[in-house]
Amino acid sequence: MKIYERENFGGQMHELMEDCDSFMDRYRMSDCQSCHVMDGHWLMYEQPHYRGRMVYMRPGEYRSFREMGYMNMRFMSMRRIMDSC
Repeated sequence: MKIYERENFGGQMHELMEDCDSFMDRYRMSDCQSCHVMDGHWLMYEQPHYRGRMVYMRPGEYRSFREMGYMNMRFMSMRRIMDSC
């Protein structure tokens, strides 16, 4: 998954292949406003250390979390879903 600081894949970009408990601590990135999920399924959390409200992300391009209805959410951590049913 690639995460971007701004909408429409702008600003800082970081590619993640594993869980990240804090975007701020690991990347000095205070906000994440768009992403591109290239592989796998992920949960993004509004607080560090996988706390707060979460949003499920499947493969695809997410150009604007605000336009998706997440205006007041700031994503701060993420975890890849590894369990299968």
